[in-house]
Amino acid sequence: MEPIEQQPSSPQHPGIDHVLTMEALRALAHPLRVRIYDELSAYGPLTASGLAARLGESSGSTSYHLRQLEKHGLVREDVGRGDRRDRWWERSPGSIATPDAYTLPPGSADRLAAQLVDEEWMRARRASLEEFLAQGESVFDRVWLDATSFDTINLRLTPEQLHGLMSGIDAVLREYIDAYKTTPTPGSRPVQLQVNAFPLVRGEVTPEGE
Repeated sequence: MEPIEQQPSSPQHPGIDHVLTMEALRALAHPLRVRIYDELSAYGPLTASGLAARLGESSGSTSYHLRQLEKHGLVREDVGRGDRRDRWWERSPGSIATPDAYTLPPGSADRLAAQLVDEEWMRARRASLEEFLAQGESVFDRVWLDATSFDTINLRLTPEQLHGLMSGIDAVLREYIDAYKTTPTPGSRPVQLQVNAFPLVRGEVTPEGE
């Protein structure tokens, strides 16, 4: 098994445990593999047949892609469940980031792989949000609906201030990750937080003196 590269947190990836090696990135850069990885991340351990049913694929296909992900340390067998005929798989622990596409040579295989993974992750996030907006009211009771929040906040920040903001958010999230990621409370459900922070392309720089 090729391990995920261990790297310290950086201004580009605050609070991230792992930045994928190029080999692991290229292994992940397949739409179905990203979907498998996302499914295990969001819902916990599943079998190849369970993944196949959830994703509308064959169990042979999900089994093959799970083995490829395993080779690069992205998923692992959950040895506490199942048997040789019914293997359970889980996402390897720790938060990850892909190498930033803009740092890779334009048109290179590595840059295309990073862009594919990023695009698939964004597609999955949009799909999860759209699914909640379409079905949430019929699935969840008032307590869950009242706890849900969709906020858009517009600020003017420097790059350093934006990094400081995200580091602060990351610190709060870490408290909840450490408390509940591996020891969920009875009655809890899978919850996805989508935090996007980026400069607006059509915005202008604040001039001196304002």
